Amino acid sequence: RMEASCLELALEGERLCKAGDFKAGAAFFEAAVRVGTEDLKTLSAIYSQLGNAYFYLKEYSKALEYHKHDLTLARTIGDRIGEAKASGNLGNTLKILGQFDEAVVCCQRHLDISQEQGDKVGEARALYNIGNVYHAKGKHLSWNTAQDPGYLPQEVKETLQKASEYYERNLSLVKELGDRAAQGRAYGNLGNTQYLLGSFSEAIAFHKERLAIAKEFGDKAAERRAYSNLGNAHIFLGRFDISAEYYKKTLQLSRQLKDQAVEAQACYSLGNTYTLLQDYERAIEYHLKHLVIAQELGDRVGEGRACWSLGNAYVSLGNHEQALHFARKHLEISQEIGDRNGELTAQVNMAQLKSALGL
Repeated sequence: RMEASCLELALEGERLCKAGDFKAGAAFFEAAVRVGTEDLKTLSAIYSQLGNAYFYLKEYSKALEYHKHDLTLARTIGDRIGEAKASGNLGNTLKILGQFDEAVVCCQRHLDISQEQGDKVGEARALYNIGNVYHAKGKHLSWNTAQDPGYLPQEVKETLQKASEYYERNLSLVKELGDRAAQGRAYGNLGNTQYLLGSFSEAIAFHKERLAIAKEFGDKAAERRAYSNLGNAHIFLGRFDISAEYYKKTLQLSRQLKDQAVEAQACYSLGNTYTLLQDYERAIEYHLKHLVIAQELGDRVGEGRACWSLGNAYVSLGNHEQALHFARKHLEISQEIGDRNGELTAQVNMAQLKSALGL
């Protein structure tokens, strides 16, 4: 009976996780481990699924613990494919915990074993995961250097170039395997790494490929992201008119997807783009839309940003009364959220506007 009940508990855990209830699923897997089993292959599978369940629950230290148990077991029973899988899972968990160098070691083991076993799908997944680790590390390193894309310290550049190389290797392999969905993911990530590296024309080429595949699959969310990324890259090439067209498509799709946060972002981008095009009337129109959504979402930071942008646009139109109204609101919000920079900017703007209005 012992064997059966461990397996029964594990199967119920699996069923619950498939249905999206990871908390209950994890509880059943934990119970299965407590009952125990002599079959190490079954135990390895349970550890693996427990690790994945905790990963989805964002309990990463627990996920790490179970993936480590799985790795140890897989090695004990000489299950190479199991060892590869456990290593990959460990790598992904370590990446999220910001332990990038350890993550690379684990993902590399996943890659080596997959190649040794002639497992092309595993190899492709490992290449993609290594790309993701370098991508995350590059982004993490560049947070400390608030620079425009393209102006990066050497270490950040090298890390992002490595990410790009692994994504390229992943791309050629998933092309060979005919996996279009995976090609879409690779193109999107190649676009993002090239953008961070300041290679905007390359980024655009990759995001266009991403867009085509998203449309093929009817994946509206991916399509929306591609439009947004294309808009951003064209800004840096000084093609503001083209950016505006892409941002409008982003806006359209965000409404279809009923995603207000993304809709707000698209309106904000359009406001800024029309400011760059010196079409202040339209800039105001989009910044007002952004303001309304920010208020609906209770996003005070976004609201402050909208007021600041509106103030500037009204100054450009020579409408100092309206500009003063929004500078006041910007000041109020900055004080409320404790944004010292915003507060000082607003005070300077108000002083200048009052003197212009002869107040």
